[in-house]
Amino acid sequence: MLPRMSIHVKGTTGLVIAAVIMIAVLVAFPAYRLFLAISVAIGIVFALIFHLRNRYRPVEDKDVDNKRPLGLD
Repeated sequence: MLPRMSIHVKGTTGLVIAAVIMIAVLVAFPAYRLFLAISVAIGIVFALIFHLRNRYRPVEDKDVDNKRPLGLD
């Protein structure tokens, strides 16, 4: 078996690396642009729905049944 290789990155570094990979993929494969545009549009629609729902009908204490699901006191 091959030895496992892993790269440990956190926070902003990981975000920058992900952005660079996405830009490289979009430049190398133009057909992915439509897929990415559709995916981003769906994400924005869901984010807007969740934002509006939580703004006009926030979760209250009475809506939460089990406030301590792990049994920690």
